[in-house]
Amino acid sequence: MSNQRLTLSLSNVLLLAAVGSLLVLLWQLKNLIVVLMIAIVIAATLAPIIKTAEKLSIPRWLAVILVYLGLIATLTGIGLIIGPTVAQQIENFINRLPSYLEVVRSLLERLALRFGVSEADTPTIINQLFDPQALTAWVISSSQQLLISSYGVTRGIIGSVLGFLLALLFSGYMLSGSNTLLQGIVNLFPYPWDVRLSAQIEPVARRMGGYLQGRILVSAILGVAISLGLGILGLSEFALGLGVIAGFTNLIPFFGPILGAVPALIAAIAQGGWTFLWVFLLFVVIQNVETYVLDPLLVGSSVRVHPLYQLLAVLGGAQVLGILGALIVPPWVAGASVLLENLYTKPKLLKEAKEI
Repeated sequence: MSNQRLTLSLSNVLLLAAVGSLLVLLWQLKNLIVVLMIAIVIAATLAPIIKTAEKLSIPRWLAVILVYLGLIATLTGIGLIIGPTVAQQIENFINRLPSYLEVVRSLLERLALRFGVSEADTPTIINQLFDPQALTAWVISSSQQLLISSYGVTRGIIGSVLGFLLALLFSGYMLSGSNTLLQGIVNLFPYPWDVRLSAQIEPVARRMGGYLQGRILVSAILGVAISLGLGILGLSEFALGLGVIAGFTNLIPFFGPILGAVPALIAAIAQGGWTFLWVFLLFVVIQNVETYVLDPLLVGSSVRVHPLYQLLAVLGGAQVLGILGALIVPPWVAGASVLLENLYTKPKLLKEAKEI
């Protein structure tokens, strides 16, 4: 009996040691794991284009090369065409931000007086709630910290640029040999799990890729619409830059549209009450078009996840990986929901139905 207890205790110790060693190893490889997560999301997003090219009798390896060359050429061309203008407009906006915040401060003081706050107490209250210089410094430092946390995930691999290039390289390799690679991983599992997991590869990739494809397309449409709208409403000096900011932030679910609207609304306040009202209405209309038209049409049912879980995915990803996490974690949650739905929920419901 004592020998059996000793054996059980030793096996438990060895199991705990193995699990602990595995966790330490994963922690040491966390940067590489994040790069692989990005690569898988990119591969799932580009997979439909590769399949379309294969239907045109183009070899898969050549299709992958052509798609990546086209993607790089498109991004480079867009950057060369609008990049300098966007950078200049954003820089001008940041330089004028303190004066815009002073206008907001004056407006708040007038509102405080209108609501019965004494003139002597107004500056004290406004200073406590609204310090333009401190707020400007906080916005700039918070943006820098958020970007640092986003890019910091790949600092262990000699910087974020190399990390992104590695993600592109890995995703290209996954696309060119995805069938062999995925089947090799699935074959590691015992029967019948190998068959079950093999059947889930296509729906998982479709849901992960469909989510990001939809978000990118919706954000691009909104970015163009906001730029045009702001130009028409009298903010042409910053229209392109603010539209690009709104488009990028819109990639982040829930909080992105709000974050993207704030800079434009601040600039609109400085232009006068009517400009602010029209800009505010512009963002309200665009947000409703996105919610009730573009998202159902372009994103559709690619994310069949409860909004609360999506929100937690965004918050958790942003907390750990910054903006990058808010972008790549939701597609992973969408993919995981496929496995949960097809491997647990549906079989469980079928079993309960048969028992009844």
